[in-house]
Amino acid sequence: MEVQYFKQWSEALGRDMETKVYGHGGKPMLFIPCQDGRFFDFENFGMTDTWAPWIDEGKVMVFTVDTIDKETWSNKEGDPAWRSARHEQWMTYIFDELVPFIRKTVNKANGKRSAKPKVLAFGCSLGATHALNLFLRRPDLFGGVLALSGIYDASYGFDGYMDDMVYLNSPVHFLPNLPENHPTIKQINQGKGIICVGLGAWEQPETTCRVDELFQQKGIRIWVDYWGYDVNHDWPWWHKQAAYFAPFLLDEA
Repeated sequence: MEVQYFKQWSEALGRDMETKVYGHGGKPMLFIPCQDGRFFDFENFGMTDTWAPWIDEGKVMVFTVDTIDKETWSNKEGDPAWRSARHEQWMTYIFDELVPFIRKTVNKANGKRSAKPKVLAFGCSLGATHALNLFLRRPDLFGGVLALSGIYDASYGFDGYMDDMVYLNSPVHFLPNLPENHPTIKQINQGKGIICVGLGAWEQPETTCRVDELFQQKGIRIWVDYWGYDVNHDWPWWHKQAAYFAPFLLDEA
C-alpha cells in the first residue's frame, strides 16, 4: 500500500496541519478521526486493514485529517462563541484548502489534469458528526458520506449555546428550516449518504432517529441503518460496518 505524509501550513487555522494519504488511485475519501483524534488514527486503529482491499485495487485513496476538537467541541470551559468560530475555521480549512489539495493529488494519481472529483467523507463517533456536516453543507465538494455512530445535535459540544456557526453544524436544528425545494437537496441526492448506528452499549441513536425523520420529510435520500442491541460504540463494530458499506459507497452506479 502506497502511503504519503504531508505537513502544510493552513491560512484558515494559522497553524501546520498534517495528513496521510493511503493508496495509488481511485475515488478520494477523507477520514475524520473520533473526538480529539489525530491524522494517524486511521492507521493506528487498523482501518488501513479494513479498507485495504479497495485501496490496493485502486478504487479509493484515503486522506486523513487532524481534528481541533480539543480547542472546540471538547473545550467545555472555553468561550462558546470563540469555540464555534474556531471550529468554523477548521471547516473552512477543509473546504478551501484541503479539498483542493485532495483533488490535485487524486488527479495526479489518476492521470487527470482538470477534473474536480467530489470527496467522500468518512468518520466514526464525533468524526461521523463532522463528516455528515461536511456532506450536508457542501454537497458540491463532497459526493458521499459514511457516518458511523455520530451525534447530530451540536448541543453535544456546546450545551445550550447557539449562534450561527453552531446552528450550521447541527443537523437537528438546520434541517427543519431547509426548504424542500432547496437546490442543496438535489445535490445531496446526487451523492451517496450512509448513516449507521448500533443500539448497544455507549451508542446514542436518538439524534440518528431524528435526522432520519427529517431526511424523509425533506426528500433527502440518505441510507440510515440501525444495527442491533449487541452493536456497541467501539472500533470492532466500526470495522465491520465500514467493510459492509464500502462496496455501496464506492460503486460507480
